Amino acid sequence: MRSLLRAGAALCLALVAACAGEGVQPSAGRPAAGFDLGGRLAVRDRTHGFSGALRWESRAQHDVIWLSTPLGQSFAQLQAGAGNATLTTADGTQYRARSIESLTQSAWGWRFPVAPLRYWVRGMAAPGVVEEGTQRDSEGRLTRLTQDGWRVAFSYAQDSAATPSRLDIAGDDAEIRLVIDRFEPPPS
Repeated sequence: MRSLLRAGAALCLALVAACAGEGVQPSAGRPAAGFDLGGRLAVRDRTHGFSGALRWESRAQHDVIWLSTPLGQSFAQLQAGAGNATLTTADGTQYRARSIESLTQSAWGWRFPVAPLRYWVRGMAAPGVVEEGTQRDSEGRLTRLTQDGWRVAFSYAQDSAATPSRLDIAGDDAEIRLVIDRFEPPPS
């Protein structure tokens, strides 16, 4: 149980830092339009695993991510914007970070790719990052992609779906599965 909590905390810290990553500003290729996403997340690194529910409100200059256990108990809330990120755990403890790459790599031994994930959840390649092994289906949607060392497999629930329902993301130090149950533009 303790290793599960530790892995969950690692994921939370990774998400916080990713949202506050250096160079992740609208002018640096961050999507101007936000989204509201609800889904399920599973992460496995070399020694730990974590799974739970994820709710993500992404806006042009601010992100809020909530993580909960598979049974629905709130695990953490993440807020990020303008180079400042905060993780608040269920017990009220707060952590702050500026850079996802250095934080997650040094603290947990793996990187969490939230900056390109903003695009991958839309079924798009992240701009400004070299693409390799890109594959598309007969509808022109991405089905496979490698960017920044991450291999991404896109799955679509319906033939007519524009956005993926599942992403399987594999890097050198972690495997991430995101099942997207709800993806909507932000309210006006």
